[in-house]
This record gives sequence, C-alpha cells and structure tokens, in this order.
Amino acid sequence: MAYKTITASKLTPTLGAEISGIDLSQPISADQLADLNQAIADHQVIFFRDQTLDPASLKRVGQYFGELQAHALKGLPDHPEVRKLHADETSKHVAGEEWHTDMSCLAVPPMGSILYMHTLPTLGGDTIFASMYAAYDALSPGMKTYLETLTATHDGALAFGRFDPEGKFPKAVHPVIRTHPVTGKKVLFVNRGFTSHINGVSREESNALLQYLYNHAENAYWQVRFRWTPHAVAFWDNRCTQHLAVWDYFPQLRSGFRVQVEGNPADY
Repeated sequence: MAYKTITASKLTPTLGAEISGIDLSQPISADQLADLNQAIADHQVIFFRDQTLDPASLKRVGQYFGELQAHALKGLPDHPEVRKLHADETSKHVAGEEWHTDMSCLAVPPMGSILYMHTLPTLGGDTIFASMYAAYDALSPGMKTYLETLTATHDGALAFGRFDPEGKFPKAVHPVIRTHPVTGKKVLFVNRGFTSHINGVSREESNALLQYLYNHAENAYWQVRFRWTPHAVAFWDNRCTQHLAVWDYFPQLRSGFRVQVEGNPADY
C-alpha cells in the first residue's frame, strides 16, 4: 500500500486509516487523486485531521470523486448538495444514530460520503464504521450460498419518516450480497437503518434473518471507532461499510457538513 503523495496509517487490521501529507483546502493534483482513490479502496474509510473547509470547499473536494448527490432531506440554500449535520440541546434525533449504509433506499446509492466536523462536544460524538467485506467473509459457506439467492427492500421512510412524517421517500431492491465494483470483493448489503424486509420469504423468516444479519454486521471485530477532533474529515466507501454516529454527548453541540458522491448506475 505505497502511495506517491500521501501517507496512510492503519487504525485497525480490518479497516480505517488516517491520511497525512495533503491539504484538502488546496487543489488536488492528479497524483494525489489517484492516491486517495487507491487509499479508499485499500482501507474502506479514510480520515484527515486539521483541515480547514467550508461548504463550498467541501463540495469542491467531493466533486473530484464524482457528481454530488442532493440529499433526500434539504441541503443548504446556496449548496443543495451539502447537508448540515447539527445537534444541540434542542435535538430529538441526530443523523446516523442507527447503523446504516447511506441512502441504500436509492436504486443507485451514493458511492461514498465525505463528512467535515468543525464543532465538537468536549467528549463523545465518535463515529463507528464496520467492514461489510469482513462481515461477508465471516459467514458460513451455507449461509453465503443461501443469501446469494435473496434480495431485500430498502425504504427511506424507515430512516427519514421521523423527521418528515408526511414526506415521500424512495424505495429500492438490492441483492443481499453484492460485489464491490472496484475491488471485486463480496459484501453483505443489508442495514438496520434502511432495510425493511427480505423479499420472497415470510415476514417471520425475514425478521429473524435480518435481525441475525444486523447483529452480525455490527460485530466489534470488524469495526473502527473514529474520535473526532475539530476540523477533521472522514471519507467512507458506502459500498462496503456501515456506520453509526454515537449520540452520547447530549446536550452539547456537534456540527459539520457532509456531501455524498453519486454511485455508478452500471454497478447496480
């Protein structure tokens, strides 16, 4: 995992690396972009410290990796592709407080997400990521064979209905086991936040199977826990990870911005 322009320090044996040697507020060169694309393929989620960004510059960073996706919930007035993530003493819910893969309710979910946090609580507010490569690899051969035959429905109302009870949210059907378009590795592709049911089986079988798969996907052995510092950035590959925003800091303030990079329709 040698890179020309950056250094990557692994955080766990399974996933996650801190990247140094790059200033994201400056234009990204072709060599730097190649290294970052390789790093996200190698580590599934990468982190940067001490970056000074705002909505416009965060959007510019995201656009190096593809078209940006407007979120199902409202973006910023001047930058609809940028979503503000903010929690304080008035919050009843926070974004990402349940294990999920971003927007798997879309027919073409985002390739990845880039989150910049500028204001943090004095303690807490970590984000935990889990590798769905490792989750798939740890399944028994028989379970892998069975899951290969199944699809699941992903429903945006499960995640967003509490924020907008009258809203209309997308639904999509995806294979339970997918193949990553870049690495060729297989991944488990159901998540607690969006997956409503397994198709073609009874509700009882679907509920039991999903509960097993959720617990399996969230196993601590294939997780990395990122402790945020002010002006840090996380960039995760949405096609092979799940994540959880730990809301253990109420009523303190936690605030930042996020963009999502469009997926490739050919991959779905």
